Amino acid sequence: MDILLNKAHFPVTVLGPGRRIGLWLQGCTIRCKGCVSRDTWPADPARAMPVAALLAWCRKVAADGFDGVTISGGEPFDQPKPLAALLDGLAAWRASAGLDFDILCYSGHPLKTLEKRHAKILARLDALIPEPYADGRPLGGLWRGSDNQTLLPLSPRGQARYAACVAAPQAEDAKRMQVSLQDGRLWFIGIPHRGDMAALEELCRARGLELGQVSWR
Repeated sequence: MDILLNKAHFPVTVLGPGRRIGLWLQGCTIRCKGCVSRDTWPADPARAMPVAALLAWCRKVAADGFDGVTISGGEPFDQPKPLAALLDGLAAWRASAGLDFDILCYSGHPLKTLEKRHAKILARLDALIPEPYADGRPLGGLWRGSDNQTLLPLSPRGQARYAACVAAPQAEDAKRMQVSLQDGRLWFIGIPHRGDMAALEELCRARGLELGQVSWR
C-alpha cells in the first residue's frame, strides 16, 4: 500500500518529547487560514511511496535509539487506510524489537469527528492533537498552534509520557524551530509564532538573501 508523504526527518525535537521521527503526510482538505505548510495541501500522487519503504527508512535512521514518532501533515486522517497501515507497521516494529517509543498524531479535524469516523485508528495512537488551527485565537499550549487545540493521551504509554504536558503552556520565549537542509531546500520544523515566517523573510531580504518558493503563502 502507498502513502502520500511530503517529507520525513530525524531527529525532530520540537514536536513532542525527546528525539523523534517526524513524518509529514501529503494532502489536506481542511486548509486552515494561516497554515505555514501549504505545500502539504495538494494530494499529489507524485509524493506516493510504499508504506513498507517508509517503515524501512524509519528503522534505518533511528537505529541508534529514539523516543517517539510524530505524524503531521497535511492531514493524516485524509489517508485513513495508509495511515492505519503505517500505524500497524510501527506497532509491529515496536513489539518485535522490544522498543517503547510513543506515537503522536496531529489532525485538523475536531475530536468528535475523529471519534465518530476513525475510532479504530485512534486506538492505535498514544497521543493526539486534534482540532483545526485557528489563526485568530491566542497561542496554544505546548506543541500546539492555537488554544482550541488539545493534547490528548490515548493509551497507558501516552498517559505516562504526556499527562504532565496536557496543561503545560507554551511560553512566548520558549518557541523553538529546527532548520534542516535537504535536497537543496531549507525546511523549518516546529510551530512558529504568528508573523515569524514573514519576519524571517524580511530579515533575509535585509541581508541580501531572497527566499524563493515558500510554504506559508
